[in-house]
Amino acid sequence: MLLESLGADSVVHGAFQIHATQGLMLGRVAFSHRDRYRIITETEELDGEPSGAFWFRSSSAAAMPVVGDWVAARIVGREQALVEAVLPRRTCFSRRAAGRREEEQPLAANIDLVFLVCGLDGDFNLRRLERYLTLAAESGALPVVVLNKADLCDDLAGRLRETAAIARDAPVVATSTRSEGGVEGLRAFLARGRTVALLGSSGVGKSTIVNGLLGEERLRTGEVRAADSKGRHTTTHRELTLLPAGGALIDTPGMRELQLWAGTDSVEQAFDEIAAAGASCRFRDCSHNGEPGCAVQRALDDGTIAPERWVSYRKLLGEARRHERLATPLLAQEQKRKIKSMHKAQRDLYKRKQ
Repeated sequence: MLLESLGADSVVHGAFQIHATQGLMLGRVAFSHRDRYRIITETEELDGEPSGAFWFRSSSAAAMPVVGDWVAARIVGREQALVEAVLPRRTCFSRRAAGRREEEQPLAANIDLVFLVCGLDGDFNLRRLERYLTLAAESGALPVVVLNKADLCDDLAGRLRETAAIARDAPVVATSTRSEGGVEGLRAFLARGRTVALLGSSGVGKSTIVNGLLGEERLRTGEVRAADSKGRHTTTHRELTLLPAGGALIDTPGMRELQLWAGTDSVEQAFDEIAAAGASCRFRDCSHNGEPGCAVQRALDDGTIAPERWVSYRKLLGEARRHERLATPLLAQEQKRKIKSMHKAQRDLYKRKQ
């Protein structure tokens, strides 16, 4: 069955049962752009958009469908559907939306693995990778670090060691899309019913990796600038692609800005060696800033924790604390705005009836 190969397990079907009694159809979002979607069902692909009722019920923009979502859709015409509901997300990779407001921007939902793709050229950046790993921890998906363009690296073994120290328990795989069989190391992570999303900066080779795994030039690719290894946005939208043997890949546009949408627990998970050292401090509320008996300071002094790793941890922890402080009040404000909108609509309806 098609949807089963895409990951529609008993949990998905269980959540859909209430919608099935209303004559709706189960589908998965393969493409989204603003409020337009492409939905894969068991028998066909549909062009979709949210119904008015769903718009009204949605608590925020983050609740609207994104690529990878399982949805309940109502057929309204030939290859046309209205999305009536989004099923609960098992995992969701999100970042903080651009701007000053604390708003979530989901990138992909219901992903099992996330390939965090880094280019082994001038764009290689361990601090950016730490940020990706923190967001992966928050998402619930398992990370795999992919070091692409291995053919351009003069010290591959050194890069692998540096990355492994950052990735911790996450697998690290070197690939080269310009070499025959250069992406074969990633096939072991693909499986029927499993969804893998690729995330990384522009020009790291995400679309080329997808083409290599598919065995055909399905997605458009482009060259990077030689001067700074920056890529052009050849991928302009998120798209789910079915794999021949089952499962799916989600390609995403390159991200030049990756603001944190994660809590302190996810930072601690991404920097687990620092969290482990902190658990051995003499004082439970140790700030690791000169207190006696500070195990983190001892680890910094003896080189167990790298100084640059400590600086990055403090920076991301500060962002996560700010997020935790601001996100909950904003959700409450959003609920208030929704209630006020409902009351205004009721008043307007009453006036029209009068």
